[in-house]
Amino acid sequence: MTATTQDTVYQGRVKLVQPLKGFRAGSDSLLLASALQDRDSGEALELGCGCGGALLPAAFRMPDIRLTGVEIDAQMAELAQAGVAANGFEDRVSVEAAEASDWVKTHENRFDLVFANPPYFEPGRISAPGQGKTQAYLESLDLTGWIKAMVFAAKPRAPIVMIHRAAELARILTGFDRQTGDITVLPVASKPGEEARRVLVRGRKGLKRGPVRLLPPLVAHLQDGTVSPALEAIRRGEAIDW
Repeated sequence: MTATTQDTVYQGRVKLVQPLKGFRAGSDSLLLASALQDRDSGEALELGCGCGGALLPAAFRMPDIRLTGVEIDAQMAELAQAGVAANGFEDRVSVEAAEASDWVKTHENRFDLVFANPPYFEPGRISAPGQGKTQAYLESLDLTGWIKAMVFAAKPRAPIVMIHRAAELARILTGFDRQTGDITVLPVASKPGEEARRVLVRGRKGLKRGPVRLLPPLVAHLQDGTVSPALEAIRRGEAIDW
């Protein structure tokens, strides 16, 4: 049995059941959850939900929608389901243990919102991940395939939202440009003046191609290392205005 810890985000209002060793949810998960525009109805899907680091905060932020998380690692899916129970979300949040591109085959055009924090590295591009981190760090489905799966499951005109490494922005935009429109990119930098390490990218399924909007970076920390007001708001559970 995997050793776990129960942690909280959003100032103790959301519980996460996480592995003691292995991939643990961090700021990327909270950034993704806060990047989702508020909805008061409908269904949302997260592909690659892990232990629920973005799924459960998203469920807290949007109490009137139903959410589904899909996770290839069965143990992580179990932890996400434990998190669902710990937060009392059983009536509107479900978790499926499945591979993303296979699962969506029977869910075409179903969801009003689709979001993801895909694995960041291709096999062979980094040294072997530590214990419990392989699925979280290494692509089992390439980035283009991941975007295709997200778009396939989304309803026409539904938003698709992803967080990923800024170094992969060209690949992300190639995938988004083929299948979405109204594309917006929000870089995320650690400090003022530093290069962005992450990007949030949003598009809408099936819209005509148009200019890509590149926004000023969201800065996580001030020059002295203290947390920025933007990151403080995200940690409180507030939406990013983008």
